[in-house]
Amino acid sequence: MLKNVAAVLLDGVHPFELGVVCEVFGIDRSDEGLPVYDFAVVSAESETLSTHVGGLTVSTPYGLDRLEEADLIAVPAGSDYVSREYPPALLDALVRAVERGTRVLSVCSGVFVLGAAGLLDGRRCSVHWRQAEELAVRNPRAIIEPDVLYVDEDPVITSAGTAAGIDACLHLVRKEQGPEVANKIARRMVVPPHRDGGQAQYIERPLPKAPCDTVGEVLVWMEEHLDREVTVEQLAARAHLAPRTFARRFQQETGTTPYRWILRQRVLLAQQLLEGTDETVDAVAARTGFGTAAALRHQFVRALGTTPNAYRRAFRGPEAA
Repeated sequence: MLKNVAAVLLDGVHPFELGVVCEVFGIDRSDEGLPVYDFAVVSAESETLSTHVGGLTVSTPYGLDRLEEADLIAVPAGSDYVSREYPPALLDALVRAVERGTRVLSVCSGVFVLGAAGLLDGRRCSVHWRQAEELAVRNPRAIIEPDVLYVDEDPVITSAGTAAGIDACLHLVRKEQGPEVANKIARRMVVPPHRDGGQAQYIERPLPKAPCDTVGEVLVWMEEHLDREVTVEQLAARAHLAPRTFARRFQQETGTTPYRWILRQRVLLAQQLLEGTDETVDAVAARTGFGTAAALRHQFVRALGTTPNAYRRAFRGPEAA
């Protein structure tokens, strides 16, 4: 049973990510019949730590020895966590914790601390989409899932960007103490107890600008005519190439097939229209070449893990759906 929780901090900790852990596990809600956790904020360095907010510091009397009694150790994000050196005593404490069955949970860049301790080796994990490549470089044995909000590889739980830490914490509460407890905490926090979709819907996906010596002009034409149905034969004719030669050159220069390329650009255009216009989903489907709202919805869910209407609500508010 989840009873004893410690949030371990390093210099430069981000207050919001720390606040996420404190909000879920550090507040006494016994007046609503909710469990009370034995919660402590622990410093892995000095007694007073700086944050990335000017002038704000965090002080705590608890050192690393407090981690020995925890059922859950949370590691919030912090400045320069991607590249800094970590105290060996902290890394050793995290390894010992996992070995004895204690869970560890990272919020955003806190995952780099777990990686430095070797806790990601052979495990699936999540991280903010902007840091996925760097995490892969530093942890080549980790199995990184950059599109999801969190990954539960018990006893190691990793979450993506800032607010995804809320999702991961509530998931753990739901897992250990049931949906009723998790839902009540979520209501007090005025957040959904579970969010649909994953990080994919928040990732910036600019059009690729890689040099394309052979198919460059065709790519420009495809971008400008996403609403049209085209075949490889038609595209090859525009490039003055045989279809098989065109398909091979396209793969070499873009890293994907014509079908997958145009599908990705159609989804991207649909995202832009849903965010920036009041066009109906049917109109968006027509403009992006999907034809019908059902076809758009199918491809949107496959690519982003959410529906067009849910995506529009997320980015423009409930009144926009």
